Parts: sequence; C-alpha cells; structure tokens
Amino acid sequence: MSMCCTKAWVTGKVQGVWYRGSTQEQALKLGITGYAKNLPDGRVEVLMCGSQEAVKTLSEWLWQGPEKAHVTHVEFEVLEQAHAPDTFSTY
Repeated sequence: MSMCCTKAWVTGKVQGVWYRGSTQEQALKLGITGYAKNLPDGRVEVLMCGSQEAVKTLSEWLWQGPEKAHVTHVEFEVLEQAHAPDTFSTY
C-alpha cells in the first residue's frame, strides 16, 4: 500500500461550523494522520497523510464537509517529501 501526503486549502463557510472537528473524525476513521487548522483569511488548511485510497476518500469528503458548511473551492497540493504526523490534530 503506497503512502502519500496531500495538503488542501478549503474555501467557503468552513469556520465556526465544526469543519475541523468533522474532518478529524473522518480522517481517524480512514487511518489518516495530519491536521486541520483555521487560517486568518477564513479558509481551513488540511494536511492528510495515509494510503492513496484513504487520502482520495477524504479529499472528496472535503468538498462536502459537515452539514452547516458551504464549500466553494478546494485547492490540493501533493507533497513529494513530507513528514507524516503520528496523529490527526486540529488547530
């Protein structure tokens, strides 16, 4: 199973709607490590490290998010050399 790390920046109504907590729940179910953190410009940054299949599944989920979120754009960057964290955190 090939491991990968991808960073995403999620735009829309994604702060104050439990987006980071819901992302963490989904990541833990999929065995993904990384983080989700609020950015000063209103976006959420997400680092996802895990199997290619799991990262793809979470990447697709980021477009939906929790019930009260309204995602308008998600930008992805595959990280060639990244240190995978031991857990999934929120900031």
